[in-house]
Amino acid sequence: MILPIYAYGHPILKKRAQPITPDYPQLQELIADMWDTMYHAHGVGLAAPQIGKSIRLFIVDTLQSYDDEEAQQRGIRQVFINPEKVEEAGDPWIYEEGCLSIPDVHGEVERPARIRLRWLDEQFQPREAEFEGLEARVIQHEYDHLEGVLFVDKLVNPIKRKLIKRRLEHIRKGRIQLAYRMVFAERR
Repeated sequence: MILPIYAYGHPILKKRAQPITPDYPQLQELIADMWDTMYHAHGVGLAAPQIGKSIRLFIVDTLQSYDDEEAQQRGIRQVFINPEKVEEAGDPWIYEEGCLSIPDVHGEVERPARIRLRWLDEQFQPREAEFEGLEARVIQHEYDHLEGVLFVDKLVNPIKRKLIKRRLEHIRKGRIQLAYRMVFAERR
């Protein structure tokens, strides 16, 4: 089932998400719905707070970002439950990011080139791995969602922050046209 995505300005996106246990209600259905929602919106990652659940869960699929040979070697399609950063390393690199919760807004964000992460998979089996490049960037972006941090909070160019202010206000107030459903902050 395709779920609505929570938009910039909604309080759940600024809240630190809580860990979950294997008895979390209908977890497998929730994960399946997250995949459907992410693919429908043409994303490469989606965190639970973006669908209104303040839990430590995100999904990533970078396989579609590469050609077939590269995808088999570099891309991932993974569920991350209760992730913990073990280490960030490598030279920081700047890359333009976007977000399904902040449609049609992009900006350069500096992140470390590599991240080592510990997490539970969808069967609650412990996993640990190091990721680099695009996979590291997407993971760090989604991890930030679990911490209540948005990519616009990390823009490297202060002028860009000022330039997007009006666009962010339009998103917050629901004054945008989209190809997918969104939940906006309550209007006062």
